[in-house]
Amino acid sequence: MSNTPHTTWQLGDRTVKRLGYGAMQLAGPGVFGPPKDLEAARTVLRAAVAGGVDHIDTSDFYGPHITNQLIREALHPYPANVTIVTKIGARRDSQGNWLPAFSREELTQAVHDNLRNLGLEALEVVNLRAMFSVHGPAEGSLEEPLAVLAGLREQGLVRHIGLSNVTATQVREARRMVPVACVQNHYNLVHRGDDALIEELAADGIAYVPFFPLGGFSPLQSDTLSAVAARLDATPMAVAIAWLLQRSPNILVIPGTSSVTHLRQNLAAASLALPADAVAELDRIAAIA
Repeated sequence: MSNTPHTTWQLGDRTVKRLGYGAMQLAGPGVFGPPKDLEAARTVLRAAVAGGVDHIDTSDFYGPHITNQLIREALHPYPANVTIVTKIGARRDSQGNWLPAFSREELTQAVHDNLRNLGLEALEVVNLRAMFSVHGPAEGSLEEPLAVLAGLREQGLVRHIGLSNVTATQVREARRMVPVACVQNHYNLVHRGDDALIEELAADGIAYVPFFPLGGFSPLQSDTLSAVAARLDATPMAVAIAWLLQRSPNILVIPGTSSVTHLRQNLAAASLALPADAVAELDRIAAIA
């Protein structure tokens, strides 16, 4: 683990800064319905781009439709350097439950919904989210939904294909069918099940995008993390982000927040170099979690 990480990486055929922004928290509670303050959400998006963010992660099933509409309202027409990544493969019912949406019709409709709500003619990167289990990766063939997504790419509606919530076996299956631009899985200081997969992808220049980099709905809490942060005069969340940036050069971090203050604290992590003793302490968190 280097303490002088690369600042950019390839995402499809775009070069992006490794610290981006995830828009999920801009929707209402449980990522369902609108936020209490729509203009505050738009302000966060504008502040992210003004702060140098050029990689925004979203999905039309956030809300649903809410975050994409907010992104369009806040940022369209988009700056030429901004890359928006979305995902398909799930849907929400009227109670906000997360359900699989893997049929040809559902996947095609999802791409068109993303295009319409984002105000785009083509989607730069679309991640196919596996939904064999709502709670995490589970084995199952992605051949049929990937074939649908590959067809949409041939039509020019999708430029690059990524994967989300997948196993290493599914990644290898997908790579035999299509070029894979990125893999987006649950990974952070505590949740390190993809260590070997990250190394495999890095060797081939493929981006790895951890979701819940700060713990997700249950924020990371660790006495060790707090102590390291206090010693470095940084927030625990900034330290957790800096650890990810130093973990491997192919990791792109997309912390989400609905607060401009927290956004700025998160972005400060890009310039936070963790000394070797701090990294060693933080590495031990996963072993005792």
